[in-house]
Amino acid sequence: MRTPKVYRGRTAAAVSLTAVLALTATACGDDGSGGSGSEGSGKGEITLWDNNTGERREIWSQIIKDFEKQNPDIRVKYVGIPIDQVQQKYDTAIDGGGLPDVGGVGTAYLSNLVVRDVLEPVGDRIDASGLKGKLVPVMVDGVKSAGGRGDEMYSVPTSSNNGTLWYRTDLFAQADLAAPTSWTTFYAAAQKLTAAGKNQFGYTMRGGSGSIAPAMDAMYGQSGITSFWNGDKTTVNDPRNVAALEKYVALYKKVTPSADVNNDFIKMVAQWDNSSIGMLTHNLASYQDHVKALGRDKFKGLPYPTREDGSRVQVSNPVDGLGLFKNSENKAAAWKLIEFAASHKSNSAWNESAGSIPANTDAANDSWVRKAEPTAAAMKALGDGTTKIVNLPYYLPDWNTISKSGNEPNFQKVLLGDMSAKDFADKIAKELNDAQAEWKEQNKT
Repeated sequence: MRTPKVYRGRTAAAVSLTAVLALTATACGDDGSGGSGSEGSGKGEITLWDNNTGERREIWSQIIKDFEKQNPDIRVKYVGIPIDQVQQKYDTAIDGGGLPDVGGVGTAYLSNLVVRDVLEPVGDRIDASGLKGKLVPVMVDGVKSAGGRGDEMYSVPTSSNNGTLWYRTDLFAQADLAAPTSWTTFYAAAQKLTAAGKNQFGYTMRGGSGSIAPAMDAMYGQSGITSFWNGDKTTVNDPRNVAALEKYVALYKKVTPSADVNNDFIKMVAQWDNSSIGMLTHNLASYQDHVKALGRDKFKGLPYPTREDGSRVQVSNPVDGLGLFKNSENKAAAWKLIEFAASHKSNSAWNESAGSIPANTDAANDSWVRKAEPTAAAMKALGDGTTKIVNLPYYLPDWNTISKSGNEPNFQKVLLGDMSAKDFADKIAKELNDAQAEWKEQNKT
């Protein structure tokens, strides 16, 4: 069997962290893949790795405190990991030993852990717990898809983000425009709000780092195609998606600033917050930035626009979750922590702190969700079945390369008119089809 490309070239990066990890990691087994651990006594110490300690240390401290009060025979050792080091730390621990009992696991790298057989399936545990029927279905589907093993789940979803169309309510009111709830009203507003000579633009788009996912949102959102695959071939270069991409990129420099071609999300958000620009597509994470820059009364956020028939299609956002590691010697205690953290009260508090969408459906009516209108609208759209999610193939080892460094420069070429939308889509489609064929061969599916 060939080695998945995701592992090639990682060794040097992993080795560079070995000394640090040896000091911070707490071994629950001899290595990442050996043995299947045990249920244990349900008491004693377990280790939790937080996959975004920069933003979540404080809320995890409170959840752990509440958990230990309810479970006095269990102690949780917290290990905080910066978000940009998580994948490397897991890789190094798998190769050298020291995986935790419980760890934060996002769908963007879930398949890596599943392929290396270090995560415990959790579907049966969920069904036998208070979490059964209490997890947002589209997040469950996202976890299943990212794991690449059919209907089995290898993490318990805790939160997700959502693509959001932010718009300046003050500028819309001045122009006598209704909210941009559909793609038709979006394009009309982008045109009407533009006065390039006055440095006023209807829209700002992401042309630099991270540009592929929002471009795909614009493609699938307009075309209405609801599946990323048609058999073994991707739908990325379906003529309907190509036509949608052509319409979207035609906005560049006509109703957007020319700087957009190089903008990552930080520059794009800052530009929107500090300029007279009508609309921005970004996720919920930028909400507090907008509040600080504009106040709460000058903008609103909506789920991505609908098609003319009222249907809404968008590509999947990564789902964060908690994984139970296979070599844990105290899975019973580890599962108690996961179930507690994903329960209504803890999950709601965690997501209020993180500014994300709770995975626990009981949190939908909590006061903070109702007050945060964009979050409430996103949770409603994801939870009531009105939004169709196109699950991106996070399970493919080459997905991150194809959707980032491998094609972001080409998207810039499309914006600048140096590459056609069709050629761009065809190139990505070929790479995806090859990656899918390789993955299926490796997994014999």
